[in-house]
Amino acid sequence: MVILHTCLNVSDVDQSIEWYTENLDFEESWGFETPDGETVNRYVADDNGVELQLSDTEGQTPSEEGELWDHLAVKVDDVDAAFEEIDDHGVIKEPGDQPAAGARTAFVRDPDGHAIELIEPLED
Repeated sequence: MVILHTCLNVSDVDQSIEWYTENLDFEESWGFETPDGETVNRYVADDNGVELQLSDTEGQTPSEEGELWDHLAVKVDDVDAAFEEIDDHGVIKEPGDQPAAGARTAFVRDPDGHAIELIEPLED
C-alpha cells in the first residue's frame, strides 16, 4: 500500500491553494467537484508527488480539531479485496466507483476512529 494523500477540510479552497503554493512551494495538481456541486476538492503536491486534498464544502467552516482533518488515503490494488481483508473498526462507506475522482473507493475506521480511504484507480 502507498499513501496517496491526506485530506484537509478548508473554509476557502482558493485561499488554501494560494497559501500552500506560495508558502510551501507546492504545485496545484488537479481537482474535482462532487456530483451535487457542494464540495470542491483541489489537490496540491510537493516535489515528491505527495498530495494534500483541500476539501471545501459549501456552507461549512471547519473550526474544531475533529473537523479540520478528514481522512488518510491509501492506494490499494483491489478496493473490494482490501475492504474484505482489513480488520476495520467501523465501515464509513462500502466500495463504490467515484467517476469524478477516477477511482473506486471505500472508507473504514482505524482502531482510534480515524477515517481511512482505500483507493483503486479506475481503468481509462
